[in-house]
Amino acid sequence: MSDVLVLIGPGLAADEALLGEIAEREFVSLGVRGVITRVRDPDDVRARTRRRHPGSGGGQGERHNSAGHAVVILPGPGELRTLMAEPLGPVTWLDIWRADGVEVAEDATHLHGRGLAGLRWAVRHAVHRIRHPHVRIPYGPHRDQWGHLYLPSARDAGPARAVPEGDVPSGDPSPAGDVGSAIPVAEGDAASGEHGVPLLPRRRAAVLGVRAGEVAGGPSPVVVLVHGGYWRSVWAADLMEALCADLTARGFAVWNLEYRRPDLHGWDATTADVAAGVEALTRLDAPLDLGRLAVAGHSAGGQLALRAAADGAGVALAVSLAGVLDLVEGDRRWVGTGAVAAALGVTTWDDLPERERSTAERVYGGASPLVRVPIKVRQLIVQGSGDDLDLVDFGRRYARAAANAGDEVTYLEMVGDHFAVIDPRTPIWEATAHAIAEALH
Repeated sequence: MSDVLVLIGPGLAADEALLGEIAEREFVSLGVRGVITRVRDPDDVRARTRRRHPGSGGGQGERHNSAGHAVVILPGPGELRTLMAEPLGPVTWLDIWRADGVEVAEDATHLHGRGLAGLRWAVRHAVHRIRHPHVRIPYGPHRDQWGHLYLPSARDAGPARAVPEGDVPSGDPSPAGDVGSAIPVAEGDAASGEHGVPLLPRRRAAVLGVRAGEVAGGPSPVVVLVHGGYWRSVWAADLMEALCADLTARGFAVWNLEYRRPDLHGWDATTADVAAGVEALTRLDAPLDLGRLAVAGHSAGGQLALRAAADGAGVALAVSLAGVLDLVEGDRRWVGTGAVAAALGVTTWDDLPERERSTAERVYGGASPLVRVPIKVRQLIVQGSGDDLDLVDFGRRYARAAANAGDEVTYLEMVGDHFAVIDPRTPIWEATAHAIAEALH
């Protein structure tokens, strides 16, 4: 049996040979066996997935199928879409066009809006979630308010589960529990956190079956990862999964953060979610050393990471990986085809009427890392020399301005493109990981 099964639904407007080439390249890169095939109807899909995920579905939390097989489904426009909310196991659904608001079953994932290249990400994600144990923990009620928590000892800790306060986790394997109970509010029945983001009822949880103090060597340093994608909802936390695996193997706990993006929810929701997501770590009963906490963001996530640090997130290190660190010039130069103004909801003030300038100045003044220096947190600014020249410029100028303002800053520029900084196979990431380790250990 193959390791990865890619199913193509009827009516998908894409060249089947090209889909096969894309998938095969990912199979080889990941060292897996894979099959890509067309399916006729929902019953055909059910039969194929049932053989791979017997008895799956219906539970809470992130579950990992013991057979070790990954399934990616491109449903197309037809009747296969009726299956997306059906419990078929840890399936990755892929729409090659943008499809906001699609509801999928508890164990499933939905990726969309990335064109045919989305198949690469879907295969990577499907394989990753089988190989690397983690637990999904919400920090608010919206479906985009969650993080995936990885622990260095997760492979020895048993399946992902959450244990209510007062329960003692056993060493016996058990199915995933209700990880929705893992984030409590501070005291009382308040349903709103410090940043206006609703939290969940007060309970404590043992994450991945491990309580604080049970990991050899004590609690682990933590890296919060904030994905990029020019603040657009078609990009999600799966972008950072390769780094989750790499950092966990290096002895870090990792909190891979999802958040509401501003194209659908507005800028204030995005910044509040990142702050609340970092703060949520303080409410987990897990072996985390929050005195050795870093926040690292890629691209637009680099801006969000430094913004969170400047706002007082309580981190020891802030890391920008090819970050968009000058939003004023970013808007003027139309980076990401107008991504900055689209995210913030306002353009720079150059051509604005006088009455609108104060709003623009306030928004950019709070959001742009270059305007916020000094942020008074140790920083690592990482930039690939083969990236967009504007991002190279932003990184260099930001690092110089932060240092001149009195911040402790390390600027790391090496050969690499925009994604080399989040690829564990590259020299620039190896140097970055060593720098993070030196800062936190």
